[in-house]
Amino acid sequence: MGLSHVDQKGAARMVDVGDKPTTKRVARAQARVRLSQATLELISQGGLPKGDALAVARVAGIMAAKRTPELIPLCHPLPLDAVSVDFDLSGPGVTIEATASTHAPTGVEMEALTAAAVSALTLYDMIKAVEKGASIESVELMEKSGGKSGHYQRT
Repeated sequence: MGLSHVDQKGAARMVDVGDKPTTKRVARAQARVRLSQATLELISQGGLPKGDALAVARVAGIMAAKRTPELIPLCHPLPLDAVSVDFDLSGPGVTIEATASTHAPTGVEMEALTAAAVSALTLYDMIKAVEKGASIESVELMEKSGGKSGHYQRT
């Protein structure tokens, strides 16, 4: 299988999706931010100097998903039906889950991944005053559906 974003001469190109059928597509991505229990408690109690870190990270993730083609070269602009960003504070840090959906001829994985990544970066920005050693440990596609390649779920 050849690379879809490279032409016959090896130059980068945007894939032509004009003849592909429009289908419902959904992608779910996850990012993990490792931080101390003390910082986790500050987040959950609203005690951070910069304010409500989760609210700001949620909005940042949604905004980033909407701007994915401006950030990632060769991504198609997609009409997003919905983007959600949720947080799980039960682990050794914060797990961020971003879901994006569209009706389009190409997938929405990059939008979900971008939302998760930017939410994680924003969370770091919100907590760095109290914990500079926090780390973003992973950003990964967890599940996607729709399109020719069908359903994928990380195992």
